[in-house]
Amino acid sequence: MSSATAAVDDRDQIRWVDNLPFWGVHVIAIAGIAWLGFSWSGVAIAAISYGVRLFAITAGYHRYFSHRAYKTSRPFQLVLAVMGLTATQKGPLWWAAHHRVHHKYSDQPQDVHSVRQRGFWWAHMFWILVKRNAGTDLDRVKDLAKFPELRFVDRHQIWFTVAFAVALYLVGGAHALVWGYFVSTVVLWHGTFTINSLSHVWGWRRYNTTDDSVNNPLMAILTLGEGWHNNHHYYQRSARQGFYWWEVDISFYILKLLEVAHVVWDVQGVPQHVRDHRPAAPVSADDIDAAVARAVTPGTTAS
Repeated sequence: MSSATAAVDDRDQIRWVDNLPFWGVHVIAIAGIAWLGFSWSGVAIAAISYGVRLFAITAGYHRYFSHRAYKTSRPFQLVLAVMGLTATQKGPLWWAAHHRVHHKYSDQPQDVHSVRQRGFWWAHMFWILVKRNAGTDLDRVKDLAKFPELRFVDRHQIWFTVAFAVALYLVGGAHALVWGYFVSTVVLWHGTFTINSLSHVWGWRRYNTTDDSVNNPLMAILTLGEGWHNNHHYYQRSARQGFYWWEVDISFYILKLLEVAHVVWDVQGVPQHVRDHRPAAPVSADDIDAAVARAVTPGTTAS
């Protein structure tokens, strides 16, 4: 651990036995490739599975459930939740609750995953493997927890993951299962984990935020736009994280297409005075909490 500011107790010890499935997915991915051999078709299956499920995390779990950066109907809200469950990153309520804590206390002792406070590997993945972070603080996501269908899928997340893996096997046998689920999931995990670790370490800073967030164009490509992390921490309410036209943000482009199709709406951009950091304060954690508290049911005329 890199700092004594974060106290360690038994709730911060890695639950090795409880997390055997996590490590098992890694082992099966490696063993599966060794057994089946390298395959370009397998790579293609893994890449498609990676891209679809990563979008569910970036545009669904992150920009919608965590930040409410755009609006959508109640049915499509559920679609985003179920798509996200196939990524095996727990449920939308768990994900959003922890992410909102991260933004409120970014790189402070209360942050759930901070390189500054606890070191690289804690921020990258160990934080999800400890007892302290296993549960969901529903008080953080009252705007989401009011939907019984979201509580249901969040509570039964594992069955949606299993159903996705079984579907791959039924469609393409062991080849599709190994590449489309196991290999793709390992890459997906560590791709999204880098936003908590590398995106607070490796890159450059446009905005003088109170945390260590950085921008990195390579990470932005690999994570469909999430690598513009300093931009995001500076102005969290924007669904667009690549603030300038040359900052590629694939998740945002897809959201704009969905907006044209009227599947989503009110896709928040970034005001020019904020983007060009002319006098205007960045959105604070309290502002985000207040906006969430005012959130109304998706699909109503008020939304």
